[in-house]
Amino acid sequence: MKFDYKNSGTIKLFVQHYKGHLGLFSLDMTCALAVSAIDLLFPYFSKRSMELFLPNYMFKTFFTVMAIFVAAYLLKACLYYIITYWGHRMGTFIEADLRDELFGHIEKLSFSFFDKNRTGQLMSRVTNDLFEITELSHHGPEDLFISCVTIIGAFCILCTIEWRLALIVFAVIPCFVIFSVILRRKMAEKSTQVKVRTSEINASIESGFSGIRTAKAFANEDIEMEKFRDSNKKYLGAKKDYYKIMGIFGAGMEFALSLLSVLVIAAGGYFIMKDSMNYIELVTFSLYVSTFISPVRKLVAFIEQYMAGMAGFKRFLEIMRTDPEIEDKPDAIILENVKGNISIKNVSFSYAPTKEDEEAPAVLNNINVKIPAGSCFAVVGPSGGGKTTLCHLIPRFYEVSDGAIMIDGVDVRDVTQHSLRQSIGIVQQDVFMFAGTIRENIAYGKPDATMDEIIEAAKRAEIHNEIMEMPNGYDSYIGERGVMLSGGQKQRIGIARVFLKNPPILILDEATSALDSMTEIRIQSAFDELAKGRTSIIIAHRLSTIRNADMIAVIDDNKVQEIGNHTELMKKGGQYAHLVEAQTIASGSPVTFAEGIV
Repeated sequence: MKFDYKNSGTIKLFVQHYKGHLGLFSLDMTCALAVSAIDLLFPYFSKRSMELFLPNYMFKTFFTVMAIFVAAYLLKACLYYIITYWGHRMGTFIEADLRDELFGHIEKLSFSFFDKNRTGQLMSRVTNDLFEITELSHHGPEDLFISCVTIIGAFCILCTIEWRLALIVFAVIPCFVIFSVILRRKMAEKSTQVKVRTSEINASIESGFSGIRTAKAFANEDIEMEKFRDSNKKYLGAKKDYYKIMGIFGAGMEFALSLLSVLVIAAGGYFIMKDSMNYIELVTFSLYVSTFISPVRKLVAFIEQYMAGMAGFKRFLEIMRTDPEIEDKPDAIILENVKGNISIKNVSFSYAPTKEDEEAPAVLNNINVKIPAGSCFAVVGPSGGGKTTLCHLIPRFYEVSDGAIMIDGVDVRDVTQHSLRQSIGIVQQDVFMFAGTIRENIAYGKPDATMDEIIEAAKRAEIHNEIMEMPNGYDSYIGERGVMLSGGQKQRIGIARVFLKNPPILILDEATSALDSMTEIRIQSAFDELAKGRTSIIIAHRLSTIRNADMIAVIDDNKVQEIGNHTELMKKGGQYAHLVEAQTIASGSPVTFAEGIV
């Protein structure tokens, strides 16, 4: 079911999530109504029994009625089991729906969103915040319904006993309402602050655990502990403020409810003195006041749940109302039969400005490059020059600020992102490994791949032999982020993914940077084989790996400074030649600019 998160109000959106679970909701409310009826009927029939059966010595009938109520309260216990079990299941189903929506929406958001949000904070949105919504979605309607039915029913019956005393009791209700309204806003504000601090703690934990090896390497465990303690203190402060407001609310409600009992006894005693009420009616009235107090307490609990649940739901809506910066056009076409002609026309790019910067500096400025299908295009230059950013623009990880990128004459903005990225294989400098087995990580390039295909991809990536030496071969567990693998092994598994995907366009972002020289030579020959008939874009710091590229572009200072093949650029003696010279001197090998020999 789709929801209009942009135009619908918070309460409407919350209620709409019950539509998929109306059966359980109806069961929950029916049981709640039955519980309220039992609570309302007991004082009334107790009064009638004491008035009719006891004075007329109808003891058998009296105890029969009492036995019926024992059975009724046994039924009430069963109803509460249904409310607790199936009601919580309904809440869990709604929580799962919300989490599914939230995760799916986050998956659609652009790279820029993740640039601005920490992983731990997003995890808090998907876990902690939604748990509060579960409690509200289950207990909220149930408690509100039981409370309203019981209070209204009790008021009607109390009026039949002594209407003046009933009015005194219900005169206290406006005090409850006014008191609740005054503190409601403060509780909502403090509850939201608690959510924010909780997400900060989760972010601190995630960062601390992810960077534990770096922290230990620098002997900075104390610094990380101090960071966590700082987040923990802020969380404690937010909780303290929230519980302070909640304490004032609870104390005020307890005083009002206790005062209510005193008012009933005092007023009831007065009416007895005036012979307008008898002791049986006062006892019955007191029973109904107890019945009345119970739903009031539920309303108090509901207000607390409502504040916490709505704070979580509003944070859920913040994400759901965040649009991806990059979306498919309504008439976007599917990119098919890709040959691999890439044209970069007058492309400029800047990241979105931050609060501190009114205008973000340009990362790329007026880039013009044509990459013929099946050719090898290399990008070199100093770090921070824009090489990786240029390659991120081709699969639309970011959107160009100006200009256009064309594949086979079609603007990448006119095709679906899925079909575009299906046509591009990427091996990044920092290869991400999922917690799981080697087989699962290689198969990520083609989820329905056979074992033979996975093995063939591993062989071509020069990693098969090492895998077979591991205890469980392809079923060996590699740990969180591939912590049980070396840097070179992780990178070769990333390369195997691309071999398995077999795309028409390749982007290799420092794909061999973590490999030793001998392995790099083997991988390079495998890349040469894979690149046959495909368009390859290579970002490289080791210039020896791109000597045979059809075209090399030097990007520096946000612009293409030089472009040509290796021999042409060496003869030119410009920036590329100086980069080659610097690396050659570092390696101790001779270089001749005129001949282009390295």
